[in-house]
Amino acid sequence: MGVSASIGPTGVFGGGRVARVVSLDTLTRLRRAQRPVATPRPIPLPEGMTTPMGCDAVAVPADIGPLVLPRLPRVGCVYADREHWWWLVPADSDYALEWPEPARYTTGALVSDGSAALIHRPEGTIPYTPPIPLYLAVCRVTGTTPAWSRTMTA
Repeated sequence: MGVSASIGPTGVFGGGRVARVVSLDTLTRLRRAQRPVATPRPIPLPEGMTTPMGCDAVAVPADIGPLVLPRLPRVGCVYADREHWWWLVPADSDYALEWPEPARYTTGALVSDGSAALIHRPEGTIPYTPPIPLYLAVCRVTGTTPAWSRTMTA
């Protein structure tokens, strides 16, 4: 016979055990730790660029990259290989965001083979594309409703 336990307002499981509170930050780190690790390489930054907020990347298939680009009010560094276009974003730009399929979020701006070539460089020393406009542009191009606009069901 199985035992069913739930966390109530007191934070106590059935059987008297105290539940451990886990933040969204911790859950994000745990999710990242479960990702399989190939032999990824970081996208090289152009000379003189700095990443004061860390660096991650968002990739979309190469056929929709040109549809996303004109929808952005500011474009940071964009890289492309045969299969993907990559936008550099500040680290943790996936926090509380569900990037729509077929977009792929990569921590550390890592790509599988390092063959991505720079196709757009912004003025200045900061390589980032603002993540919220990028997220909205990717949602628009893929026909995905942003997570915060979806109807909640119980």
